[in-house]
This record gives sequence, C-alpha cells and structure tokens, in this order.
Amino acid sequence: MKLTFYGVRGSVPTPGPSTVRYGGNTSCAAVRLADGTVLVLDAGTGARILGDQLSAGELPQPIHIFITHSHWDHILGAPFFAPFYRGDAHIVLHAMSERAHAALGRMALFDGEHFPVRAHDLPAKIERPPAATEVRVGSARVTRVALNHPGGADGFRIDDEDGTSLCYLTDNELHPPGAPTTTPSELARFAKDAGLIVHDAQYLPDDMPDKRGWGHSLVPDVLALGREAEARALALFHHDPNRDDDALDAVGRDAADWAAERAPGLRVIVAAEGATIDV
Repeated sequence: MKLTFYGVRGSVPTPGPSTVRYGGNTSCAAVRLADGTVLVLDAGTGARILGDQLSAGELPQPIHIFITHSHWDHILGAPFFAPFYRGDAHIVLHAMSERAHAALGRMALFDGEHFPVRAHDLPAKIERPPAATEVRVGSARVTRVALNHPGGADGFRIDDEDGTSLCYLTDNELHPPGAPTTTPSELARFAKDAGLIVHDAQYLPDDMPDKRGWGHSLVPDVLALGREAEARALALFHHDPNRDDDALDAVGRDAADWAAERAPGLRVIVAAEGATIDV
C-alpha cells in the first residue's frame, strides 16, 4: 500500500512563497492498494492535481472516493477533479454514515449556484452505494469511526490483504469540550498496530484556549495517540493556514524529539504535498 499527499492544509488554501515546501492545497490523499486499486481520501483543492495525474494515463476503474465530511476545505477541489468530466470514468462515492450519504446525495457544489456545472451533467458514471460502516474495496477492507468535529466527520481504516494498514483521521479533536463522540482510547484501539496513522494536528498548545472546540487536535495529543496505538508511523496533517514552512520544520523537530524520548519505535512525519509513503 502506498499513500501520496496532494493537499495537507486545513481550513483554507495557502498559496505563496512561505508554503512551497509543505504545500498550500487543502486535504486530499490517494492510496494505491496491493492490487492497484485507487482510493481518494477527501477532495480538497489538492484533488485538482490528483485528477490531472490520473487523467494523464489509463484511468483506474473504478476510482473510489471517501470524504470525511463536507466542510469546504475537504470538497472544494471536487469540481476540478478531471475524471468527473470523462465519459469513460467510473467513480464510486462511498458514504460510511447516514450523514455522509445525505451530503453526497445533495452534491451541493454541483447545484448550478456554487459551481456552474450541475451533477446530472457530469459525463462520468457516478455510483453512490448505500451507507455502510464497512466496505470491501479491491484488495482491502475499509472501516469507519466517528470523529469529534462540529457537524460530524468520519475517519477511515484501510486494511489491505498483504497485511498493511492505514488510518486516516481528520478532522478530529482528541479532547473536545464536553463528552466526546469517540474517546482517544477508543480511537487508539481502532488504529491499533496501523502501519501509518494520518491525523489532524492543526494546533499547538499556544493556540489554546481560543480554538478549543473548533474540531482539531494539538500536536502533543496526536503524538500520544500514535504511541498508544503502537503505530509504526504517524503523519501530522491538516496544517494550520498560519503555519508557514519554517514553523512546520519546528513542529517536525519537536515531534521527533518527543518520539525519541517517549516512543522510540514511532516514526513521525510532517505531511508534505507530493510526498509518498510506503505503508
């Protein structure tokens, strides 16, 4: 299994000279399974780049898309995803909760108001299976966990037949105000022994208390989750739009020091656009 990041920012795209190394596009990643099946995780602005790459060659048939939730930074690239405009494309939009199924049914971005092309005018064959908390996709099993985020969000675990496993957990506040939908311990059990955890790590302790309850996690809390889950690798993801490349370098150094002292078996990665990880 391989994962490639196409957008690693949260909240809003951040183009410019101070974000060129980690990238300014919002959440999107692609997973290629052992049998070659392609899964797309979220469709933020990075989905435009991914779609262009997929369209440059023979399209995977089908392309499986999993959306964590419908906040703008996770769907804004969908209207620019090139395979939607190809008649030979087969795209499966998976909903792993009733909330997600309702959102996919609305296809709000393709309503003629938010974007000029309407959903029924897209040439691609678009399939929307019924909501399911577990699905078989190619050589892998995908399962869902509910996350702590305003309006709700779904996290995914992908277990491939070759024994590799990946958890994609964004947007999630590990310690939200009030009762959590899913506790850190429950999430650690969900992600147990994963080869890679990709987790929202938008905030630092200095950002609090102003952003408590906004649905995103502190870097130290995410590191503790990776340790409790006994994951082999942890990718810090969904970077704050005000965090430039130099600031993310500092986050990476501090996280590496934390892991060396407290979780020496854990490899910590600061997610960067264009990076590919062998799970």
